[in-house]
Order: sequence, then C-alpha cells, then structure tokens
Amino acid sequence: MSTDLIYLSGAILDEELECSLPDICRLCNVSLDMVQEMIAEGLLCPRGRHPMEWRFTAVELRRILITLRLQRDLRVNLPGCALVLDLLEELAELRQRQGR
Repeated sequence: MSTDLIYLSGAILDEELECSLPDICRLCNVSLDMVQEMIAEGLLCPRGRHPMEWRFTAVELRRILITLRLQRDLRVNLPGCALVLDLLEELAELRQRQGR
C-alpha cells in the first residue's frame, strides 16, 4: 500500500496497528465465521497459531473492508475477491515503481 495511514469510517489507523479477532469483527462488523472463511481462502494471514492469538494488521483490515464492498456491491464470491485484491495490490506496486 502506498500510504502510511488507512481510513476507516472517518477514523485514521496506523499501518502498524494490530487488532485481535474480536476487534477485527467489531471494527468491520463481520462474523467470526466470515473471518475464518477469508483466512481459509487466503484473503487474510493473521499472526498467531490459534484464533484467540490471531493479530490482524491495518492492511488486513483494509482487505476485509474491500472484500465486503465487493461482495455487497458486485456480488463477488470470496475466490473472486482474492483475485481482485491481488490484482489491486499488484497494480499499486506497479504504480509505486513507476513513480520512483
């Protein structure tokens, strides 16, 4: 990602922020099951071995929000969301390289 901050419903979050599983569910208004499905699909890679140890970064928080928007607005399934997110991140990288 090209910026140091992430905007979440009017709040600015530092990229180095780490959230627990309950925090991420509350912040994104998403169920535990949905987070686990996103992890199984490879959309998220939390640190920690067990769900209660999992820590999510602000980048993953952003990925959840984009996924939810893709599902709501375009009815994209989770594998499709994973592909879109990968392509968006690749595009951002290319733009960043081009700007150097």
